[in-house]
Amino acid sequence: MAPPPSRSGAPLAPRLASAFTEVPVVASVIGTEPLRQFLTAPAKVCILASFTVGQLPKVVPALVRAGKTVFVNVDSSPGLAQDRGALDYIKSLGTHGVVSTRLSLIEKGRPLGLLTMMKVFVTDRSNLSRSMDAISRGAPDLVEIMPAPIIGRMTARAQRAMSPSVAAGFVETPADVALALALGSVAAATSDSRLWHLRRDQLPPVPPSALKRPAAPSQE
Repeated sequence: MAPPPSRSGAPLAPRLASAFTEVPVVASVIGTEPLRQFLTAPAKVCILASFTVGQLPKVVPALVRAGKTVFVNVDSSPGLAQDRGALDYIKSLGTHGVVSTRLSLIEKGRPLGLLTMMKVFVTDRSNLSRSMDAISRGAPDLVEIMPAPIIGRMTARAQRAMSPSVAAGFVETPADVALALALGSVAAATSDSRLWHLRRDQLPPVPPSALKRPAAPSQE
């Protein structure tokens, strides 16, 4: 079964739609230790974090050769600058996409042909409003929403504005992945390697009570 379109109506990039068809999970690969597990897992998309600038030239090409879609979190790559030069560098290695909390990097990524994933931390309503504004300006291919449980507290309007989304943080069980998808995310991200094997047809049912959203306030 193919992944659902984003609620905002914006199409999911074909490469990502294909990758999430079977396994709707993004592997958060933190450091080199989990690499072997990811290489043998059916999950197709990863975010590399805590890889030094010297490690990336070995790691990225190996993952690309294995048919994986590779995002690099430039905010957490020691030695990698936070500028256009960093994007040029990871692009030259064969990286498919960039992850950052910085709007300026998201805006620079697309002209280089990189997929973009904007990472947002939703801590309160004012923070949510600022995040929605940044996403509107940056128009990323994906929005990584943290923590995942907050998605159930967001109004449908807010989630449409932050689509297509990947739920991240506190994604620990197949039920967490299933709920994220039921609430409209296109995938869930996790560092738990057991979930990198979770296929769409293995997802548990989501109880209707878990899908109730808060009423929209008069001003959001």
